[in-house]
Order: sequence, then structure tokens, then C-alpha cells
Amino acid sequence: MKTTSVKSKRHFSIKKHKLKIFFLCSSLCPSLWYSAALANNALEKEQYSEKKIDKSDIQENKNDRPSMIGQTAPTDEKSIVVTGRHSYIDGVNRRAIGGGLMIKEDAPKSKSSITRDYIEKQTPGLNPMQLIALLPGVNSSDSDPMGLTGGHTSVRGMNEASMGYTLEGFPLNDIGNYAVYPQEIVDSENLSTIQVAQGSADLDSPTISAAGGVVNMYMIDPAKKMGGRANFTYGSYKTFRGFARFDTGEIGNSGTRAYFSFSDTHENLWRGPGTERKLHGEMKVVKEWGKDNRASLVVVGNNLNNYNTPSVNMASWDKYGIGVMGGPVSGTANTVYSSDYTGNTKANATYYRLHPNPFTNIYISAPTRLNLGHNMVLTETPYFWYGNGNGGGAYWTDMNKMSYGSQTMSGTVDGKNYGQTLLYEPSITKTYRPGAVTKWTWTKGINRLMVGYWFEYSNQRQTAPYSLIDENGNPYDKWGGGSNVILANGEKAEYRDTRTRTVIHTPFIGDSISLLNNKLTIDAGVKYSIIKRMGRNYLPDTSTGEVINQTYRAVLPTGSIRYKINDEHQLFFSVSTNYRVPMNSSLYDSGTYYAGSGYSNHAATGLKPETTISEEFGWRYQGKVINTSLTYFHYDFHNRLFSQTIIDPENPTSYYSTSINGGNQTTNGVDFEIGTRPIYNIRPYVSAEYIDARTKSNLMASGSGVSALLPTKGKFAPQTPRYQVGFGLDYDNGHIFGNFSLKYVGSQYSTFMNDEQVPSYVRMNIGGGYRFNSWGGLKSPTIRFNLANITNKHYLNYASGVTTNAQYVKALNGQMVKGSAPTYGIASPFSAMMTLSTGF
Repeated sequence: MKTTSVKSKRHFSIKKHKLKIFFLCSSLCPSLWYSAALANNALEKEQYSEKKIDKSDIQENKNDRPSMIGQTAPTDEKSIVVTGRHSYIDGVNRRAIGGGLMIKEDAPKSKSSITRDYIEKQTPGLNPMQLIALLPGVNSSDSDPMGLTGGHTSVRGMNEASMGYTLEGFPLNDIGNYAVYPQEIVDSENLSTIQVAQGSADLDSPTISAAGGVVNMYMIDPAKKMGGRANFTYGSYKTFRGFARFDTGEIGNSGTRAYFSFSDTHENLWRGPGTERKLHGEMKVVKEWGKDNRASLVVVGNNLNNYNTPSVNMASWDKYGIGVMGGPVSGTANTVYSSDYTGNTKANATYYRLHPNPFTNIYISAPTRLNLGHNMVLTETPYFWYGNGNGGGAYWTDMNKMSYGSQTMSGTVDGKNYGQTLLYEPSITKTYRPGAVTKWTWTKGINRLMVGYWFEYSNQRQTAPYSLIDENGNPYDKWGGGSNVILANGEKAEYRDTRTRTVIHTPFIGDSISLLNNKLTIDAGVKYSIIKRMGRNYLPDTSTGEVINQTYRAVLPTGSIRYKINDEHQLFFSVSTNYRVPMNSSLYDSGTYYAGSGYSNHAATGLKPETTISEEFGWRYQGKVINTSLTYFHYDFHNRLFSQTIIDPENPTSYYSTSINGGNQTTNGVDFEIGTRPIYNIRPYVSAEYIDARTKSNLMASGSGVSALLPTKGKFAPQTPRYQVGFGLDYDNGHIFGNFSLKYVGSQYSTFMNDEQVPSYVRMNIGGGYRFNSWGGLKSPTIRFNLANITNKHYLNYASGVTTNAQYVKALNGQMVKGSAPTYGIASPFSAMMTLSTGF
């Protein structure tokens, strides 16, 4: 039953938004400044000792100047911060700013980070996108409590496909369509830090999709003493999760240590039928020797079995809300798949077991840092990325009338023709992706020079075969293998059938100069990317032929200045160019073949990369108690990449989908965050963003029955909330701990004409627990609870599929253009989780 009514024509006035933001900020921010007045007394009462730092450490700290020319690799130099504050087995130290939602940042550009103090107190196993939801500019939405179905994330209005994501220095975005699958990346117990660079990628970032910024994730190091930890979580929707990690400690006197971990997560779908299960293993080995030499090996393996849910438009949401369980429904599409299979009929294409989403992936990385002497350092990050999985689907067809390009012919499975039947049709992707990032850094006096090279070669095979289902509606092989449909000419029937080899060459060079006793830092750098796509389309009768090669080149300069006024105040300015190469699917025809218009998806081989020029100007205050940051940002986007449906005006029944360069966009905005160190064990945090993003071009109508330009110029960009506010509050006295979070997200348009939108919403979570004294072989045994979406509000949280217009609109040529329905994600509901954990 739906609990929230959403009207497609609802529009919230700017004045109403401003009142909400003013109320939230005026309620939250002054409390931080007032608390600072009490902080000195509280800090004087706290007793913690300072460890001595030898001269070599001090010298290294001086040389560790802030820079934007190379910060992605985990081998890069880090500031040395030494305190005597106790750190628990789970990594919590109770001193992190804002409860672990902020760090003392010196980068000459906007960057926000979360650390163990925050990560550890959330529900175990949450994916990285869920964890960064409170940071400024981040609009993160999940679709299930444990994040096993992924979700969506945008930063300053740019979705995950326009951002770069890395783990331990290697890329995570899909090499073809740049999608990110956060549920597959890393267990939260092994996460040390997540950094969000909202405005630009680093010079050494291995990504070809970061038209916006980059999200860098780093894993904890193995402990120096043998031990480990384990936890068990149980909660809503029959969620069960177990996690265990074993640390070897230093092995002999070799300087080598390692850990091995494994987790098993099971969750019932909260809406619709089906279950989800994730098996996940990780390993990290570290060896350190000599002076600042370090090598590590990271292996991550993941096996995920879950089920997709159908796209939700406003009509289906208004009628069915979170979904109606049972068999197929007539009329408006249900928002969940059917739980009952009633036979091999067209209506049963919505049976949930025909829509699995299995995936297996393996990540391997070996970041290495070698001190070559004479102030020279060589860092190398080789990696290997493997993925194999699919998104299942169902297809009702007549096996006597199957198509092979423009030809119609019969098909059989194991020599038998089944006539009209329901077939299983998964969209399969298998990827092999080795690469390496190499950097040489030389520091001489006030100057630091970096020269590097990123190389990658990937091989991605994408198919969509057809196979039979059994009498209970299950595919015989959910991975798409086994006996497939073979056509009369001996060829396998495929919806798509491509192979893409992508070769990336990216040399880069950067220089950093430190002046005025390290108060003034000036960076400049440039990288030159050459990306060659070598494609083969094995479908017949395509518009491109079988072989399609495309090369993209981009020169990307960057520069920044940071001035440290004193120990507390600093200013920074940065300018950078970023880019996103067209997806590999734009090279190929695919889908259903129609006489006259060809395949339903048309190739667009002449697309240009999407580029951005971004500028940021910011101020930071870093006091003993309060840390804050304020950043103004400006973007100019060029050659935005969009998917469009093109209609033949002479024959409206003839249409196809294709990718286009959809013009330009300008974005201006302000990010803000503030957090404190503990004040009587309390650490508050507030973030906020205001953004104004405008489309600068008129776009062609999509899926409307006509081809005409619409007056989109000057409209607000979709998928971009004008206002966001985050609030976090943490309490931890060493035994009792608790936390509260709130995120307000303003309304987001789902069309370029701004005629349909996701309403604004507020989401609140709460957690707490008790940390016991160590007892016997158990270190800091802990019990904790986490309650998510405590108001149990059902709402749409993201526009997953954007269109030009949802309602009738008059085009520039005077024609009335019918709208097409955008699609949305539904937020996860209230959930309660209880966790028992201990170290050993």
C-alpha cells in the first residue's frame, strides 16, 4: 500500500525551499559555534599524551606539501599526525572531527572525507555510496537497507557515470558504460577512508569518465600484531550478515603482514519477491623495508545473487506505490515483479525469477612505493579487473518468426521448435581489464616534479542470447549458458553481440612549488589521454559493418593555488579540465530489427567526449575545536552526452534510440561543511549545498512521435537538487556511544523541460551501542543497533531515467510534442539492525 501521494505536476517554490534551508541551518549551525565557547574547558579536562616525533618524522611532514597533481594512489605521501589517543580494535579513536565526517584537509581544491570513526558506527556492510551521503554536494540514494541492489549517487548534479571511482588506486567504473556497482566493492569493516573530490579528478586518477570529480577509497592496513575481529548482524527483512577477519601480524622480522576476511550477507527483498545473497572475500598483504619502501597486494572477490526490480514511472507509483504482490496485473505496470508463475504466457514475462542479476568480480592491485634516494620516489600501481554477470530478462516470441538482421527465420533449442513461447534473455557482460599507473616524483628544495603514465588494455564481451525456461518459470541457467536458441542458418540468436577492446595511453606531468615557508603552494600539470576503442559487432545488417574503430584524444591541463594565512586559515583556488568519453554502446547497432529504420538502437560513432572546465575558490578554518570549509564552484560543460529516441516525421512508427552530444550546461554553487572535535564527548557536523545548474541548449524531443527541438535552454538541469543539508551528531565516552544523522534533499527535476520532479524529502537515521572492556581473549566486545529511515516514509528518491518532457509541450517549430515518462528509484524503508562484534 502506498503511503505517500506524489503528484507529477507538483512544483515547490524557491521561497519555500529557502525557508526550509534557513530553518535547518539556523537551527544547526549556531549550536556548533556556541559549543566552541565551552570547548576549551572540555579539552583541558581531557588527558591525552603526545608521543615524541623524531627529527626525520618532522622533516617528512614538512616535505609533505598539499598538492592536487597526484593524490589518488595509496602510495602517495601522507601527513604524519601522532597522538597518544587510544584507538580501539575497530579503528575508532573518538577524536575524529565531526564524528569521522571531516578531516583536517590541506588540498588546494574541494575535498571531503569520512574515516573509521564514522564508518564503524553505521550498519555493517553498507556500500560506499551509502556511507558518503552526508558529505557536501553528495546526493546518495539506496533502494534496500543493506545496499545490495546498489542505488544512485550524484555529486553537484553529476551522476556516478560522470564521476571517477577508485579503490587502492585502481579504477572501479565499468570501462564500457562507466556504471559503478557499490555493493561489489569492499566490506565496510576494511575501509579506512573515503575521499570525495567534488570538483575534479587528480592528475594521476585512472579514469576516462570523470567529467565531474572522483571518489577515492582506501582499505585499512593489516595489524602489526596477530589478531582479528568478527561481527554478526541480524535485522529487518530477515537480514543476516557475518564477517570475520584474521590479521597475521608481522611475520617474523620480514616486515610483512597480512589480513584475510570473508563476509556472507543475506537479505529478503523489502518490496516484491526474492532474496539477495552476497559472498565477499578480501586480502591485503603489506611489506615495508628500508626508508619509506612499501609494497602491498590487494585482492577483492565478490559473488552477488539478487533480483532486479522494474522501472517505476509516476503513473505506476501513483497507482501501486511500493508494489502489489501476487500475479501479473493489467493496465499500468506494477512497481514490483510478479511473485506467482501461472504458465508459459506473455503476461508471465514479469515473473521475478526471470529477472535475476548475478555477478562475479575480482579486483587485484599491487600499489608499490620505492625510495630511489636523492629525493626521488617511484610509485607503481598495477591492477587487474575481472567481471562476469548479467541482468536477466524475459522475451515473448514466436520461434517461427525470429529475426537475423533484416531476415526472418525459425529457431530451435536442441533441435526443437517451441512456437510461441516465453524465453529467458539475459544481457551478459564479461570483462578482462589489466592496467598500471606509474609515477616518478623528484623533490628538490621548494620544487616537486611528477611524471607519470597510465596504461590500460581491456577486453569486454557483451551478448544477449535466448534460452528456455522450465515448467516452474525458472531459467535453466541464470548465467545465460546451456542450450540457446539457434537459428535456421546455424547462427545463435542474439539481441546484442559485441566485443570491445579499449586501449588507454595517458602520460601526465605536474609540478608543485612551495613558497613563503610552505605558506604558498602553486601546482600546475597536464595530461594527454589517448583512448582507442576497437569494436566488433557480430550482428548482421548493421549500419557500421562488423569492425568499428574510434580514437578519442584530450589534453587536460590543471592548476591550483593554496595560501595558508596562518595555522588556522587558508584559501585555495583551482581550475581543471575533465572529460568523459562516449560509452562503448554508442559504437554499435543492437536490439530488435525493424524494416525501414534498422535496429532499435543505432550506433553514433561521431560523438565527441563530454568535457568540463571547473573553477573553485574556497576558504578553510582549522582550529583546535572547530573545522569548517566554504567553497564556491563554477562549471562549464560542453558536448553533454545523452540518449535520445529519434522519430521519422514522415513515418512516426519508424523510430530508434541513439546517443547524441546534447549541448552545453553551466553550473554555479556553494558547498559548506563544519565539524568539531569532541566537546564533552559530543561531535556535531553540518554540511550544506546550494546549486544553480542551467541547460544552455535546446534539445531534441525524446520518444514523442515527432522530431523537434524543445525550448530547454535556460531550464534547470535534471537530477540536481537545488538545496541539500546534512547533519550528523556523534556521542562516544569510550563505552556508551550513539549517533544521529539527517539529510534534506531538495526537489529534483526528472525532465529537461522541468515539467515533472522528485519532491524534496528528509531522511533520518539513528544508532547506538555499548563497548565493553576487553575480557579474556575478547577485545572491546560491542553491541550496537542501527535504525534507518526512522519515520518509515515511502518516497521517490532519484530520477533514474530522464526524458526531455513528461507533459505536452510546444516545440520551437510550433508542433505539440507528447511527453514520455521518466523513471525513478524508490527509497529503502525503515529497518532495524542489531550487531554483536569483538576483536581477538
